[in-house]
Amino acid sequence: MPRSLPPVQTTIHAALAASARRAPDKPLLHFQDATLTYGEAWTRVEALAGWLQHAGGVRRGDRVLLDLQNSAHFVVALFAILHADAVAVPVSPANLAGELAHYIADSDARVAIVGQEVLAHFSGLALDHALAAGSPAWEAALAAGHAPSPSAAQPGDLCLMPYTSGSTGQPKGCMHTHATVLHNVIGSMLWKHVTADTMALATAPFFHVTGLIHSLLATVYAGGTVVIQQRWDPAVAAGLVERYRCTHWDNVPTMVVDLLSHPEAMRRDVSSLKWIFGGGAAMPEAIAQKLRDTCGVDYVEGYGMTETISQTHMNPPGRPKKQCLGIPAFDTESLVIDPDTHKVLPPGESGEIVVRGPQMLVGYWKKDAAFRESWVEVEGKQFFRTGDLGRMDEDGYYFISDRLKRMINSAGLKVWPAEVEAAMYQHPAIKECCIIASPDARKGETVKAVVVLKPEAAGTSAEAIIEWMRGRMAAYKVPRKVAFTEALPRTPSGKIQWRSLQEQEFSN
Repeated sequence: MPRSLPPVQTTIHAALAASARRAPDKPLLHFQDATLTYGEAWTRVEALAGWLQHAGGVRRGDRVLLDLQNSAHFVVALFAILHADAVAVPVSPANLAGELAHYIADSDARVAIVGQEVLAHFSGLALDHALAAGSPAWEAALAAGHAPSPSAAQPGDLCLMPYTSGSTGQPKGCMHTHATVLHNVIGSMLWKHVTADTMALATAPFFHVTGLIHSLLATVYAGGTVVIQQRWDPAVAAGLVERYRCTHWDNVPTMVVDLLSHPEAMRRDVSSLKWIFGGGAAMPEAIAQKLRDTCGVDYVEGYGMTETISQTHMNPPGRPKKQCLGIPAFDTESLVIDPDTHKVLPPGESGEIVVRGPQMLVGYWKKDAAFRESWVEVEGKQFFRTGDLGRMDEDGYYFISDRLKRMINSAGLKVWPAEVEAAMYQHPAIKECCIIASPDARKGETVKAVVVLKPEAAGTSAEAIIEWMRGRMAAYKVPRKVAFTEALPRTPSGKIQWRSLQEQEFSN
């Protein structure tokens, strides 16, 4: 493999158009017993892009919210937004109205393409259009015959703005261009040997960078075929591998755990899988070994962030290490530094992992100060601070040891405690609360709330609080555990000592 890739000279939607011209009858995707060819997909993309421009009023650079589960509709909608020279804002279908209101207001999106099952969440929100995929309105939009304007997008134009949270709990839009995205798309394709013959099983959600970059876009760029599963089900996934002879599978470790422990799934022939990649959470060594014993395939881990539109590090497929981030990807520099002095640390010493490369976001939407604060100068170069503590071994492989930032990693989905705490403080019975991670055998970590109740609400139950939270946040953010205490530990200056609660939870 080369250490560097040529600079990106194209756009994401141009790659789909090229594949459609090359092989219009080639299956782009299989979804729910239906097949969509490259030619059919491009025809729909053009029709929807035309509707967005002519009926939706979408102009170059406008943000369009994308709230869909994995589906053929997601693929068409994403490429249509890009073909209209707009910016796709993918969000989790698990989000509720309050969360969606923030994304809409912050991104200034006026148009959303959504799943029919979540359409009710958009009632009353500040949008000009909320088009439900697969609905009569969707079919009418495709049939309207609006031709899109010729795309004027350039590699340096914004195209994708996924949101990430932070220590403030307020989600931030990560500004990505066609060039930043395609650097990792092309890098993923080369690193993982994705070709026109690839049959990729897509189980990781497309609104998340792992599913978007690796399962979908890298396969489309190579002209391969994507086998899409809408919602994770290990038995169904194994059946899809057997039926379509899937060769590649990108996932989060819990999916492999589920598959290997499901009797019906393991009765399927999954021997066609040759490349299994994952990230977002460490793969337990015992599970990786069981995968090797069962399927003859190594689990190849990688590391990245929403800010880096997936990978900054990946394990070489021919020489992966277990529970390891891997080595820096194409054109990517990484160091381990002392978080306070910013001194570069030698192999074996733990410090903060910092990165730089062509896949880096170009800004946080409307949050210039937060973007500037995310960088540090090391030996004359600007590096992005990941907030993860780790080390590099003597072979140049990176390992995570801890986190500087408060973040809970639940089966690869990131939960930011401050965001959950802000919602919990609206509960009439809660005086104080602190959100921490709790060990979970399947997900690695789950969300726990340590709560101080108001005196007059002493009888409030954990179940009541959890149920109340379910109506206000995406399910994966809702605390699965609630513990009550008379007082939270504090520093002399009065700050809640969340880290001491965290360390106590994992030492029990």
